Amino acid sequence: MRGIYTSVNDIRKRVFAEIARLSYDYRDGDLSQMEQIPYRVIPGEVSTYRESVFLERAIVKERMRLAMGLPLRKASEHAPVSMGAEECVKPEKYYQPPLINIIKFACHACPDNVVRVTDACQGCLAHPCKEVCPKKAISFVNGKSVIDQSKCIKCGKCVSVCPYNAIVKQERPCAKACGMNAIGSDEYGRAEIDQEKCVSCGMCLANCPFGAIADKAQIFQTIQAIKSDVPVYAAIAPAVAGQFGPKLTPGKIRSAFQALGFEDVVEVAIGADLCTIEEAKDFVEEVPEKLPFMATSCCPAWSMMAKKLFPDYSNCISMALTPMVLTGRLIKKNHPGCKVAFIGPCAAKKLEASRKSIRSDIDFVLTFEEVMGMFEAKEVDFSKLEETDAMHGASGDGRGFAVSGGVANAVVNCIKEMYPEREIKIESAEGLANCKKLLTMAKAGKYNGYLLEGMACPGGCVAGAGTVQPITKSTAAVNLHKKVSTNAHALESNYKDLLEALEEK
Repeated sequence: MRGIYTSVNDIRKRVFAEIARLSYDYRDGDLSQMEQIPYRVIPGEVSTYRESVFLERAIVKERMRLAMGLPLRKASEHAPVSMGAEECVKPEKYYQPPLINIIKFACHACPDNVVRVTDACQGCLAHPCKEVCPKKAISFVNGKSVIDQSKCIKCGKCVSVCPYNAIVKQERPCAKACGMNAIGSDEYGRAEIDQEKCVSCGMCLANCPFGAIADKAQIFQTIQAIKSDVPVYAAIAPAVAGQFGPKLTPGKIRSAFQALGFEDVVEVAIGADLCTIEEAKDFVEEVPEKLPFMATSCCPAWSMMAKKLFPDYSNCISMALTPMVLTGRLIKKNHPGCKVAFIGPCAAKKLEASRKSIRSDIDFVLTFEEVMGMFEAKEVDFSKLEETDAMHGASGDGRGFAVSGGVANAVVNCIKEMYPEREIKIESAEGLANCKKLLTMAKAGKYNGYLLEGMACPGGCVAGAGTVQPITKSTAAVNLHKKVSTNAHALESNYKDLLEALEEK
């Protein structure tokens, strides 16, 4: 479903655009327009997507609250949609957990991990499904295969042998996408997130076909900061390439974000170059003398997963500051007193920026999808924007951080330049389920001396929960952006001499 523009994407975009308009138009404590937004997003008297237009608007109201960084309301309690909204006027408002939320009355209570026989069953003579079932759970009634669910162990053997593909294994899409096994069911069969397991990667959000899962946003707060006297800089992640369509070329990104009110833009690939240099130094100094292996640090969901599930090896996760943090510090060093908004593909970056040690470096985090709503609210026409320089000239390797394998490739290239005689072995994984397998193997000693790269999203950052474009198209755009880079590798960065000062904060 990723990369297909659906009604779920359309509703999300319209909600983000309406919240952006609300913030741009906000004056003197008046948030009364919040009550009108559901009727603009879902007009008319007849439902389009669900059984009731009233249900559709109720869901939109909860989406609005999350888009403003507010908590969901309980369906069993009466409360206006604007309850607590005055808190959103404060630019200092940070994300409050949980970041990823399930709108319960939008959840379809999908069947989870059930093997079913469909109407395609032909009642064949061979009965291979019955023959391979280890629990004798399959019988034939009126010539059709029937599964006794009380005996079925969901092994899938019958699924694989049916010559007509008539047997299917149904899994809840959000649970299937969750590499942390953090999604279960509540007493009504609706999806529920175990927040102790969740690492906020957002893959459940991106894969729910009912749009029942959403993360909190800072659209309102960011715009309020933009409207203040304090300059707000946009720190834009490498995955931006191609995200807003072909009309927004790299040369127009600066003018596009200035049209939203940002003071200027800086590409986070600069921070990626600095992170590369630091991780390269750490690897050479520590592996294998001090650590059996070293894992990259830039993906917060991967890093959080590693620390939750493999605490004994948490010291093997690189301590290098992430590209987002290094870029934020660089901007604030050059422009004291400013605010920084990280613009990227990632839901987990929102929680990373909420850490007390990072709050002073990054003030806001917005996804590309949320920013697209801001462009719509301001009616920015990309075709009419002025072409300027392509931001600040990060290296091709830094820009390559956006795709799976890009981080490890950048670090290896850096080590080869600094220590030509050093041989580097690497292994990478994408998707948290595969990342867990990678670390399990590392724990068993299979990757001693290796540099390990983990990306929570299959495909890398270009597949983040807040992306707009299809993954393959975004990957191609990133690779093209790499090729036109003035510098090839991190050590060619014009900012490398600042690394020590930025680390000291």
